[in-house]
Amino acid sequence: MDDLEKAILIIFDESGATDNELKKRAENYCNEIKENKSSICRLCIEKLCFSNLVQVQFWCLQTLHDRIKACYLSMAPEEIYMIRSSVFSIVCLEPVDDKNRRRVLEGPAFVKNKLAQVLTTLIYFEYPLMWSSVFVDFLPHLSKGNLVIDMFCRVLNVLDDELISLDYPRTGEELTVAARVKDAIRQQCVSQIVRSWYDIVSMYRNNDEELCASALDSMRRYISWIDIGLIVNDAFIPLLFDLVLAGSLSDSLRGAAIRCLLAVVSKRMEPQSKLSLLQNLQISRVFRLVAENGDTELVSDISSLLTGYAVEALDCFKLIHSEDAKGVSMELLNEVLPSVFYVMKNFELDDTFNVVQFLSGYVATLKNFCPLREKQLFHVGQILDVILALIRYDPTYRTNLEVMDKIGKEEEDRMVEFRKDLFVLLRTVGRVAPDITHLFIRNSLASAVSSSSESNAEEVEGALSLLYALGESLSDESLRSGSGFLSELVLTLLSTKFPCHCNRLVALVYLETVTRYVKFIQDNTQYIPMVLAAFLDERGIHHPNINVSCRASYLFMRVVKLLKVKLVPFIQTILQRLQDTVAQCTIMNSSTEVVSGSEDGSHVFEAIGLLIGMEDVPPEKQSDYLSSLLHPLCQQVETLLINANLSTYEETNAKISIIQQIIMAINSLSKGFSERLVTTSRPAIGLMFKQTLDVLLQVLVVFPKVEPLRSKVTSFIHRMVDTLGPSVFPYLPKALEQLLAEIEPREMVGFLVLLNQLICKFSTKVRDIVEEIFPGVADRIFSVIPRDGLPSGPGAVTEEIRELQELQRALYTFLHVITTHDLSSVFITPKSKAYLDPVMQLLLYSSCNHKDILVRKACVQIFTRLIKDWCAQPYEEKVPGFRNFMIEAFGINCCLYSVLDRSFELRDANTFVLFGEIVLAQKVMYEKLGNDFLVHFVSKGFSAAHCPPDLAEQYSQKLQGNDIKALKSFYQSLVENLRLQQNGSLVFR
Repeated sequence: MDDLEKAILIIFDESGATDNELKKRAENYCNEIKENKSSICRLCIEKLCFSNLVQVQFWCLQTLHDRIKACYLSMAPEEIYMIRSSVFSIVCLEPVDDKNRRRVLEGPAFVKNKLAQVLTTLIYFEYPLMWSSVFVDFLPHLSKGNLVIDMFCRVLNVLDDELISLDYPRTGEELTVAARVKDAIRQQCVSQIVRSWYDIVSMYRNNDEELCASALDSMRRYISWIDIGLIVNDAFIPLLFDLVLAGSLSDSLRGAAIRCLLAVVSKRMEPQSKLSLLQNLQISRVFRLVAENGDTELVSDISSLLTGYAVEALDCFKLIHSEDAKGVSMELLNEVLPSVFYVMKNFELDDTFNVVQFLSGYVATLKNFCPLREKQLFHVGQILDVILALIRYDPTYRTNLEVMDKIGKEEEDRMVEFRKDLFVLLRTVGRVAPDITHLFIRNSLASAVSSSSESNAEEVEGALSLLYALGESLSDESLRSGSGFLSELVLTLLSTKFPCHCNRLVALVYLETVTRYVKFIQDNTQYIPMVLAAFLDERGIHHPNINVSCRASYLFMRVVKLLKVKLVPFIQTILQRLQDTVAQCTIMNSSTEVVSGSEDGSHVFEAIGLLIGMEDVPPEKQSDYLSSLLHPLCQQVETLLINANLSTYEETNAKISIIQQIIMAINSLSKGFSERLVTTSRPAIGLMFKQTLDVLLQVLVVFPKVEPLRSKVTSFIHRMVDTLGPSVFPYLPKALEQLLAEIEPREMVGFLVLLNQLICKFSTKVRDIVEEIFPGVADRIFSVIPRDGLPSGPGAVTEEIRELQELQRALYTFLHVITTHDLSSVFITPKSKAYLDPVMQLLLYSSCNHKDILVRKACVQIFTRLIKDWCAQPYEEKVPGFRNFMIEAFGINCCLYSVLDRSFELRDANTFVLFGEIVLAQKVMYEKLGNDFLVHFVSKGFSAAHCPPDLAEQYSQKLQGNDIKALKSFYQSLVENLRLQQNGSLVFR
């Protein structure tokens, strides 16, 4: 063994015993050998002939392949000839310089495939122009037996993979070469190749089935582009069917023959010729195999053949206009469909998606038949059977799905995705044959109902899923009227308690289905008690599975939203049935987790709020209902807050969890009460919410630094702003002060959102509140946000920077809301004046440089509004220094230099809108600041930009005119002209 062989063995060593440094040295050594381009190919050929090491053989073949592929056009003719003759001799079991000729062909598959790849690369460059005889020369060597035949098949397969097959993306050059190779094969030797396939299969079918399967696999690949008459004839087709029907042969050989028949069936042809081919194939010969072969790999191949055949027959029906031919196409379909249905219902297939797509196409074609014929009606029923069979879960996964472990979650996700196409097919069937579809679903549900066993959970879930999916295709009018079958189905649904209702999937789809059809209940209120029972008993909110009960809470809330007023007579009943659920929120046990620790539990309170918050509820009852809910909840919070700081760590966490839950519950409850009701028509209700707010604000005092609690209280204040209206004002100073006292930068975003809500809702009515709070807000924000912008670019944006970016965006919005709601005086109060300059500098920098165009637009709009507010009359100095700042800093830097920069892309829609705002700002500055602005802008700005005097004069005229569109158009052309002159050299500093 020489050094090269040793190095190759080290490279390929995967045992882990070889040192990485040694591997690196071995790789470097081998690469140095490769660099010797004059001798590397001869060295590789020599090693192939002498070495018994498969690693060395593979390395040599890989090196040859790389060398040919990269350097063929620059290689010497003698070197190419040496490679070609040597490789071809090895492939054909001919001696190479009288050396051993069997080593490579007797090696493992990966070596033989690499050898085939080397020969294919030579074919790519040389066939048929320089090496026209490669296939003709190869064929006589097949008589040498298995090794050469196997190599011949591998070469054909690799040629298909690497060049011919369109299953892989190809370059334009590859497509050209592929066309050249196929044309040459068709003209020169395709009939001999086909004959060789026939001879191989005939000769070896009884003693080397693997070799026969390999030959058939090669043939299958080539059928799509060779003359179909070479295959569809009295010799080959009987041979293929003989192989398929021979039960004594292996599934792999029979499967290969079936795939060849599928290639024949799928061959692109003129429709009439295709129809004749399909007729002559007599595909019915394979129908019996479906039942005979049970759950074997062969069934999948048979299914693909039958589906492919059916697809082609359907295409013939669509493409041929002759009524006789259409009739023949439909007969072929009628003949094959029962077998397709049988396979779909009884076996798991890899190509289910393709079959479903075909069935969708078939059903869509049935729209042309009115009415449907008896056979077609039967097939529609069969398709519905297939759908029901396929959407059922496998009972094997029942336990996994119930506990929702990893396997159960994966199976549920898979089925959700898998069902999508089946439900599309169901809706298509429902449109073509509505009566049959409705009857089928009714019978499926009746069958599920009639079973008294708990073991039919999958059947029940499937039937309910069909009913649910059907509702998606029904119009609102159909759902409301419940015509005929629907009212019967809904009644059956509501009145049934399935033995398997404890099953999670059954319970969930049952509730989803009831919710989908609840529109029918709006006009059929006699069913309301049944609907309520479904949600309030053990089928829904009281279901033993927590996932089901949480989902039931959410769906019940949706049902309440839909039925609302019609539920008023049932409020007392509903509250009684939900008493235990509501009470769970006031249960504290520090040793256990909170009973319902997710926000889903709050959906029950939202539903109750929607019910008792209606004006249709009598005032006294409404007060009683609300008091009975709020009083124990508030009392519980007060109890939890007593001596909270003396509790243990575990007790404190338990208290915090329960307080969170109570706040969410009260928050959800309040959603059902309108501002008009609580402030105008029934102020007693408003008083209860104010008292509740008083209690919950104490949470901020006792737990000032617990972020989740602060977040929940903030959310509740949001609700109270909407619910209590201006009557919330007395509570805001204390609440805002407490929130701001211990606020973290990441919490400040939510705080600003709350202030924005107050300003947008009440405008100048909250001036005093905003003036009081603004200095504290500005102080905290400017203490964490850099004045010269935040870092950006790859790797610079950490989680902390992202939080600051979000805070900065929230600040821009806050400043924009203040200025656009007549509150700009907030910036110039005695307490806030210290922050005026930082605010102005940040806005100026961002209006010129911020990467987010929408932020820049907001900053420009803020300045425009401030000019209007603080410069009401020319030469008025409401805010000392502001006029000069706008004229010298904003006017020049934002309105001129920033738009001259080439990064200001006027073809971008958002940037063009920003440009419009900048032009408008100039117009407002002229109106409010007079000639001071215009003279400085022209003399300083245009002068620095080397603007021609005539253009500067035109700008002055446009600015002083009344046509803002003309000003914008002129300024755009001016900017583009100045850019050409300056080449973007002006940059804002």
